[in-house]
Amino acid sequence: MEKLPAINVLGGVLEPCSLAPRTGFFRDGACNTCFEDAGSHTVCAVMTAEFLAFSAYVGNDLSTPRPDLGFQGLKPGDAWCLCAGRFLQAWDEGCAPNVRLAATHERALEIVPLAILQNCAEG
Repeated sequence: MEKLPAINVLGGVLEPCSLAPRTGFFRDGACNTCFEDAGSHTVCAVMTAEFLAFSAYVGNDLSTPRPDLGFQGLKPGDAWCLCAGRFLQAWDEGCAPNVRLAATHERALEIVPLAILQNCAEG
């Protein structure tokens, strides 16, 4: 698998999203992606209790640790490379988490309009 260029939605160099917990499709701490990343794990999102509850409700429990997979579980405040489609679904349901634009890969724009990402930008 070859990584696509590390460019963020603002057109700059993709910044790290999180090393603790280590996130990303490649588990390199950034929302790097490739053509094989069918889920487009490209949105650097900061978890909230509301979003984590929503994600569990729709079938992707991100809070429960899964030691067998090396996953410690997420808590509010953790940053995570979220699937762009799940982010957009959360936006549609009114519970989208905040986004770190400089750490969100430009490939997210194939699914999520920039205006929505900007509306959810941290800060």
